[in-house]
Amino acid sequence: MKNINPITKTDYPDPDVIRVDDTYYMVSTTMYYSPGGVILRSYDLANWEIATYLFDELDGTPANRLEQGENSYGKGMWAASLRYHESWFYVVFVSHGQSDTHLFTATEITGPWEHRKIKGYYHDASLYFAEDGRAYLVSGNTEIRLTELAADLSGPAEGGTDCVIVRDDREKVFLGYEGAHLYKIGGRYVLTLIHWPKETQRRTEAVFISDRLDGDYVGHDLFWDDGGYCGQGIAQGGLVDTPDGRWFAVLFRDSGAVGRIPVLVPVTWRDGWPVYGDDGVLPEDIDVVSTRPGYEYAPLFISDRFDGGTIAPQWQWNHVPDDAHWALLPEGGLAITTGAVCANLTQARNTLTQRMRFPECEAEVTVDVSKLADGDFAGLCALQGCYAAVGVLVENGRRYLTVIERKEPVKGFGIGANDTEPGEITFREELVGDTVTVGIRAEFWEMKDTVTFFTRRDGRESAVGEPHKLYFRLDHFTGVRFGLCAFSSVAAGGTAVFTDFVYR
Repeated sequence: MKNINPITKTDYPDPDVIRVDDTYYMVSTTMYYSPGGVILRSYDLANWEIATYLFDELDGTPANRLEQGENSYGKGMWAASLRYHESWFYVVFVSHGQSDTHLFTATEITGPWEHRKIKGYYHDASLYFAEDGRAYLVSGNTEIRLTELAADLSGPAEGGTDCVIVRDDREKVFLGYEGAHLYKIGGRYVLTLIHWPKETQRRTEAVFISDRLDGDYVGHDLFWDDGGYCGQGIAQGGLVDTPDGRWFAVLFRDSGAVGRIPVLVPVTWRDGWPVYGDDGVLPEDIDVVSTRPGYEYAPLFISDRFDGGTIAPQWQWNHVPDDAHWALLPEGGLAITTGAVCANLTQARNTLTQRMRFPECEAEVTVDVSKLADGDFAGLCALQGCYAAVGVLVENGRRYLTVIERKEPVKGFGIGANDTEPGEITFREELVGDTVTVGIRAEFWEMKDTVTFFTRRDGRESAVGEPHKLYFRLDHFTGVRFGLCAFSSVAAGGTAVFTDFVYR
């Protein structure tokens, strides 16, 4: 197989990857989206499908549910460690802003998953099982700490190992060492980390090696290639071997507004050290071997008529949904009823999303707006902090084809910032009829990061409004997504019905 990178073509950040017999599994950060904790499956490391999710709801907080004026944008489930040990799967991660660390265990990748907590907050942790049966976490930012766990993994072992094994110089970095992944390979302990020194223009992959688990680790930055894409860094991810003895790394590449996309990097070993790519350069052509030739993968992106009785796994809600205010209709279609008054679509619960695909993609959907009331908006959005949406707005009993945009971030936009301002209406045209078909086209190649809007009437496409610029920022900390949205700015209770979602 040639020219396979980036492998998923969409936002699956902070990957960790393992192999169990002939099957590869990859966990990725899903933050505030529900269901969360996605695990992908592959038989060749190049093609992937969704295997399962770990949870429907994680923290049970108002922010997790977009309630009481709170939100979890930019927060939630971060940078998980996926391991398989003595016939059990383990996933460990923190939820940003909470006090403990989450542990999920199962004997099958599809679950059921048991959820427990590890006492203590272990940022970007890597779970490691030693040969003597003891378990450890390697975690932290700038100072990377090795912590021995109690036998039941409930927290630190009393009197156990707890020491810093790698330190960074805070004055010399934009991002200190983090994103730990620890392995024992060839009799030595191999620790990989993401890094962003001030002297470089991109994030890099660093490796430290030790003959002892608790030190002394010696290492440096080993891989700072961009794969030929706009100077964007490639780093943070797992190492995995194949049944025929080859090694690969699955790392993510910063890719602008579409998000952080996994890439596959061949790894060889020289004097006990990993060599990423061709002496630090990601090759254009990579040969992979399938352990199940001819296997047909379920797609990561789908069109949908919403007539199957369940929400397909390619979809995720923007936060934990309010099940009382959405329904799949017997005749087909997704009905979303507004449950609260919102200033803008980022406050709206029950927005159903799919990732956008690199380097370009488009989607359209038909919306029945006959049950919308004054102040209601429903349509298709590009969901991020600087969002945009095309759809129908009702004012004074009249319906308008409308584009609503957030062109600039509101004041104080950082992780978990709360946008309480209405969006800017940049296009409005009176609409006749109860239904409308609206679409969004996205272009990401060479960091163009732009969406345009269109409507389809009687099979004819017409442009709507002006192009909208997208950004990757820490406010949402994820790639932009298509979203089916409905919200009320005057009174709750309006309903929109979405049918015939087409993804191209």
